[in-house]
Amino acid sequence: MLTKADKYLIDDIHNILENGFWDEDPRPRYEDGTPAHTISVNHVTRKYDLSKGEFPVCTLRPQAWKTGVREIFTIYQKPTNVIAEMCEQGVTWWGPWDIGDGTIGQRYGATVKRYDLMNGLIKDIRENPYGRRKIVSLWQETDLRETPGLPPCAFLTIWNVRGTYLDMVLVQRSGDMLTASGAGGINEIQYAALLLMIARVTGKEPGVFTHFVANEQIYDRHIDNANEMLRRAAEVEAADGAEAVEAATANDTDAAADNAALPRLVLHKEPGCDFTDITLADFEMVNYAPIKPQLKFDLGI
Repeated sequence: MLTKADKYLIDDIHNILENGFWDEDPRPRYEDGTPAHTISVNHVTRKYDLSKGEFPVCTLRPQAWKTGVREIFTIYQKPTNVIAEMCEQGVTWWGPWDIGDGTIGQRYGATVKRYDLMNGLIKDIRENPYGRRKIVSLWQETDLRETPGLPPCAFLTIWNVRGTYLDMVLVQRSGDMLTASGAGGINEIQYAALLLMIARVTGKEPGVFTHFVANEQIYDRHIDNANEMLRRAAEVEAADGAEAVEAATANDTDAAADNAALPRLVLHKEPGCDFTDITLADFEMVNYAPIKPQLKFDLGI
């Protein structure tokens, strides 16, 4: 069965391939030095209601969700910009962005630590739940001008309490759709995990997660993989269609049961727990059976 994220991804791939625009003189390069061109669209929005089982995980290829959660820890829970410390937490891919001092510059975790952003957010949710100023921004001009380094891609979260639910919006300036920013990819998984964490810490239930990407791209060397993911989706849709006919014949159309069978990330931690006490072992991805084999993507750096 296709997840909501899978369906978003299919539509987004079609949209980029049919309506996207090609860049000129790109900054990124592949490892062999070749310019990494992209075809992209502007202003992509996706919305999931976690309370209804709509967890943003793609099943059209395996997603390294544990790796994504580890990175969230390095940014928000045990924030750091030191590459060696990130490696100690299991995040090993930031080496190419070393600015020459063993760090990625005054970026990401260093910004969270400098302004104590997470303690401020948690306190605000607890003490002023219906306030509308719950914004965590990694885009701090003082920090960006202080050192060189990659400006944050996913840089802003906005948090709102809705009764017993905590909702969150993620704003991303740029996204490599098939490797990270796309529907059900690492960025959505890891920020939905962050929503689970903050909701549990503040005694709320995770609610709506919305992701806005200002410019989302497919790299030229990823187009074959994009078409492969469309092919895989078509096979799943064909199988889903056959199962739907059988279910209709059996008069079995229980939508709640269908949602319960979808993959989702579960956080096994008591309400009101300390944010820093949550570990990777507290997470479990259930009902997740992605299509294999994994696809290989050349990265533009």
